Amino acid sequence: MLPPQTAERMAANPGATVSVTVFVSIAAWLLTATRRLQIKKLEQLNQYPDFNNYLIFVLTKLKSEDEPTRSLSGLILKNNVKAHYQNFPNGVSEFIKNECLQNIGDSSPLIRATVGILITTIASKGELQNWPELLPKLCLLLDSEDYNTCEGAFGALQKICEDSAEILDSDMLDRPLNVMIPKFLQFFKHSSPKIRSHAIACVNQFIISRTQALMLHIDPFIENLFALAGDEESEVRKNVCRALVMLLEVRMDRLLPHMHNIIEYMLQRTQDQDENVALEACEFWLTLAEQPVCKEVLCGHLSKLTPVLVSKMKYSEIDIILLKGDVEEDEAIPDNEQDIRPRFHRSRTVAQQHEADGIEDEDDDEDDLDDDDTISDWNLRKCSAAALDVLANVFRDDLLLHLLPLLKELLFHPDWVIKESGILVLGAIAEGCMQGMIPYLPELIPHLVQCLSDKKALVRSITCWTLSRYAHWVVSQPPDTYLKPLMTELLKRILDGNKRVQEAACSAFATLEEEACTELVPYLAYILDTLVFAFSKYQHKNLLILYDAIGTLADSVGHHLNKPEYIQMLMPPLIQKWNQLKDEDKDLFPLLECLSSVATALQSGFLPYCEPVYQRCVNLVQKTLAQAMHNYLSPSPPSPQLHNSQPDQYEAPDKDFMIVALDLLSGLAEGLGGNIEQLVARSNILTLMYQCMQDKMPEVRQSSFALLGDLTKACFQHVKPCIADFMPILGTNLNPELISVCNNATWAIGEISIQMGADMQPYIAMVLHQLIEIINRPNTPKTLLENTAITIGRLGYVCPQEVAPMLQQFIRPWCTSLRNIRDNEEKDSAFRGICTMITVNPGGVVQDFIFFCDAVASWVNPKDDLRDMFYKILHGFKNQVGEENWRRFSDQFPLPLKERLAAFYGV
Repeated sequence: MLPPQTAERMAANPGATVSVTVFVSIAAWLLTATRRLQIKKLEQLNQYPDFNNYLIFVLTKLKSEDEPTRSLSGLILKNNVKAHYQNFPNGVSEFIKNECLQNIGDSSPLIRATVGILITTIASKGELQNWPELLPKLCLLLDSEDYNTCEGAFGALQKICEDSAEILDSDMLDRPLNVMIPKFLQFFKHSSPKIRSHAIACVNQFIISRTQALMLHIDPFIENLFALAGDEESEVRKNVCRALVMLLEVRMDRLLPHMHNIIEYMLQRTQDQDENVALEACEFWLTLAEQPVCKEVLCGHLSKLTPVLVSKMKYSEIDIILLKGDVEEDEAIPDNEQDIRPRFHRSRTVAQQHEADGIEDEDDDEDDLDDDDTISDWNLRKCSAAALDVLANVFRDDLLLHLLPLLKELLFHPDWVIKESGILVLGAIAEGCMQGMIPYLPELIPHLVQCLSDKKALVRSITCWTLSRYAHWVVSQPPDTYLKPLMTELLKRILDGNKRVQEAACSAFATLEEEACTELVPYLAYILDTLVFAFSKYQHKNLLILYDAIGTLADSVGHHLNKPEYIQMLMPPLIQKWNQLKDEDKDLFPLLECLSSVATALQSGFLPYCEPVYQRCVNLVQKTLAQAMHNYLSPSPPSPQLHNSQPDQYEAPDKDFMIVALDLLSGLAEGLGGNIEQLVARSNILTLMYQCMQDKMPEVRQSSFALLGDLTKACFQHVKPCIADFMPILGTNLNPELISVCNNATWAIGEISIQMGADMQPYIAMVLHQLIEIINRPNTPKTLLENTAITIGRLGYVCPQEVAPMLQQFIRPWCTSLRNIRDNEEKDSAFRGICTMITVNPGGVVQDFIFFCDAVASWVNPKDDLRDMFYKILHGFKNQVGEENWRRFSDQFPLPLKERLAAFYGV
């Protein structure tokens, strides 16, 4: 019933029912109105005190209306609760709560579900504390003889468990789960599948958090799950699988005794007729692969599991329809803007070069399994491929025993769908089974290169991806054998008539570029010809991937790109795009990233283009800072009208524009070197950088410190007057909790110290203590350790008297972090620093001298005067301890170290 005042008003005014009808039509209109109009109308309606009473009345009482309209009324009320609940008059909120509890058992499933959503929304607004009768009442209703009441109450409880799991497990509510979980377990055997499903779903919410109330009943929970394993209802089976997957992570001890049966069960469920059940079950293999017992418990089942996973890697008929698998040419069809995923820029991180590889990049895991992003993001095909990938990493070549016979049949199958799945299998196992695959690659790679011209687009696209997974091996062979034919075919696929193939080819080519590096130099004209032609051919989405391929090419071949004919091919289309894009366009991100790589590679070759690019970057930084400042000074718009007429004045600025601009300025500074000096002199970049270095957003600080380091190298005369302002900020950012910010601040300090020389002395105390703490911190990422060691070495080089007294506190981790990086200028200055400090404080190195010897031996080709420094320290130490002690000491050395020191330094 309506609250008395509303009921009276309606009784006194027969037209009141009309107002409900009018109200219903308003509700229907709200469903179709634009978001802005909806908000405006709702704000007007919320001025009426009875508005929310009407909403609940229509939802629970107005049975004459159709269910979708009543449900819509409830959803509008839910949004009102979300936005304005704290402003509801007391009587209104109490009335709504009572109506919800009285109507949780409505005969319509849609209305029950809507009431459940409304209850959980009120509960999540902090009302669980202020609505003490809610949980006991819902638990009581579970025992109702009436199915609708029981199901409605369970539906509401499931939503509350999902939304408020944390608070349910806290003292704040007197731990209701101690009652609720045993109660839920009673319903695992209920006659209704819907109720059984709700019961498991409720308990599942508390597995990962290891909720004590559940852990106390873990054995009956697992027994009940086993009892439901063969349930005829797919939703129940799905929830059983989900529970077992989570228990694998948190209570492996309880599952281990039953592991054989669980694995057999999950094998069946991975083949379930219902794909949602199969997908939940397939997650089991992914989770099991991360457990230490995986190899032991799964090895006996591989012969059954492997064919099951492989069979699930085929496209289903529905996938093929959704992916337009029969459409071969679609390059002329413009992209649907909704299909273009937002791009996120990764801020610049300064890293060291290593002996065996290019740049150390610890978290760059973009080698995703093939990307059918038109279908749902995660499906059985992808999950099976991911499971095969992780299992290949666990079992390595043992997996091939079961896979190779299957692969032979799949890869040469006449049915393209089966052949395509075989190519996906081959790509999925590339990382884990590489060693075992090597003997077959001379035959397989040419076959795959042939598949690049298959008549089916989906075969061509998956082949691009799989070949990219074997790029490392291809590049290790003589170039004419595999690299040249692969590159030729991939470049043709970049110009394919199918957009999905273009995308896969562009991504695969970027991977090939990273692996091949300068091996590509002889083919540069041909590569650029193709990439530039793609500019005129590509639709919006693939254009963004093309920028990435061009940027990666520039990173890979470096200064070899700096030839007039190459510049003439590449720069005009890039600059044309640059001029077309507005400052607010997110497509600037990938283009700026691309130009940053190109500028770094072209060096002086970029000079003719640098001024407008530099100026625009500075403007982007300035604009973003101004907008942020405006927001800070006037945080809320004075009136909605003004906000609508001038929206961008009040929008929070998108700082990604500023971050990307700072990174491109770094690329320009690195590429142009001293040539950037004039541009810096004529701009206010240092003032802007000072603001960016103090920004709240870590990524902004990270990029500004990278730029500071690059400008310090390129034109220190402009940076030097600001050092007194910059150094305290750098000191406060030496916080290893924010790894990349800390890394770039550390690197910048090192660059500044080399330029400052002895004038660095007043700033040592601001930074040295933190740097020593970082280098001694366990689990510090390698890149940060290396940069920290280099900066400590450089500080010691320019101010040995200040740093050398601390030598003993950092010498051991210093030596171990720098032994693996390549000979270069940074390593050179750091080692000069350590040698100078040892001369000032020889006692500081005595206990860890073996580590110093090892670090010295890591040099392949030190400069003559640095070699002399090493020679003097080694011989000085040997003479100091005497021949006999030195022999005893050097007997501890591993043989390669002993031989190297004897050969290079005669000790």
